[in-house]
Amino acid sequence: MRFLKGHGTENDFVILPDPEGEVDVSAALVAKICDRRAGLGADGVLRVVRTKQCPEVAEQAQAAEWFMDYRNADGSVAEMCGNGSRVFARYLIDAGLVDPTDFAVATRGGLRRMHVEPNGDITVDMGKPVTHGESTATVGGQEYTGLHVDMGNPHLACAIGDPVVQLDLSYQPGFDPAVFPCGVNIELFNPVGVSRAVMRVYERGVGETRSCGTGTVATAVAAAALSGDTTGTWTIEVPGGTVTVLLDEETSYLSGPAVIVARGELLLAE
Repeated sequence: MRFLKGHGTENDFVILPDPEGEVDVSAALVAKICDRRAGLGADGVLRVVRTKQCPEVAEQAQAAEWFMDYRNADGSVAEMCGNGSRVFARYLIDAGLVDPTDFAVATRGGLRRMHVEPNGDITVDMGKPVTHGESTATVGGQEYTGLHVDMGNPHLACAIGDPVVQLDLSYQPGFDPAVFPCGVNIELFNPVGVSRAVMRVYERGVGETRSCGTGTVATAVAAAALSGDTTGTWTIEVPGGTVTVLLDEETSYLSGPAVIVARGELLLAE
């Protein structure tokens, strides 16, 4: 099986080209691929398949030729991945499979339109964030209140007074399973300066990652809400780099780098 490896602000992914949907990508295989000692190592797997080959997103086939079949590192299926979608787009562009000026990608969270910036960064239309009120996360015995934001996948973005660099995110933070029955991505952030925040994230099905694209948008939404805003441009610093989030009245946009770093032949089997 052919593979490529890429990352967006060090949120890393294994890309599996499977245009005709012929590969059985089981949860066990994904977990083996993502194992950082016995596999290739990654935060998730991006299977590249023609949308028309996948009944679950077939209604998007008229607008997007390619479907981003995203799996978390533990093999679980996920609705959407912001950094993953930029890496997915970089692969499509480099492989000559799309018109790089403007194209759409099918995801379980809905269509995502892509645009390549003059500096090579990729901007993704992430859709309109939906907020569902407050909930709490618990880290190291400390409870933090955050905003429940739906980005096609669930997020709890918590502004905290403690420096995020000092948090122990080696374990799953506590959360309310009644609010998040399918789990949740938890962002903890410090607002710093004007329209800027420093963020760390514990991703559902993965653990702490160096970045999370949907999580940076959720953080921008929560940070804006602190000052009573719903729009604006935010710079979000994550351990793996920096991204820009634009919030307007209709949708949200995520801009940042996406890099392919390797390609080869995958020998792993279940």
